[in-house]
Amino acid sequence: MALEIDTHAPDFELPNQFGEHIRLSEFRGKKPVVLVFFPLAFTGVCTGELCALRDNLELFQQNGVELIGISVDSKASLRAFAEQEGYDFTLLADFWPHGGVSKEYGVFVEEKGFATRATFVIDTEGVIRARFINAPGEPRDIAEYRTALTLVTPARVG
Repeated sequence: MALEIDTHAPDFELPNQFGEHIRLSEFRGKKPVVLVFFPLAFTGVCTGELCALRDNLELFQQNGVELIGISVDSKASLRAFAEQEGYDFTLLADFWPHGGVSKEYGVFVEEKGFATRATFVIDTEGVIRARFINAPGEPRDIAEYRTALTLVTPARVG
């Protein structure tokens, strides 16, 4: 079961596509975070979703929000994926223990071995203010992000 709105987001540390370790709690008190769990790099729907985020990155940047993608892929795979598609945001490897963070957030699909399409919008205090989870093969819409961002940056999102 996925984590609920108004609960504290579990802290974690994972390597990004460059091998640097990123800890969620580093953003507390500084900026909101949007965690975008996606099944696998280099797959059709995931690529389309992340390209839509890439093409709308200004929405996050102008609102001071840290955008982070997370999948069970290795950091090397995520680096190649980011370079191929021109992603200029953080991708984290939930590779080992396999899906550990996805499991903490309640979005790991055991029978598939990867996370479902789930987004968590976390405020500066580390509290989940919005979440949306889409069915397999169903991409998330940028409009959902725009609406969710108003909950953590109400004065800026336009």
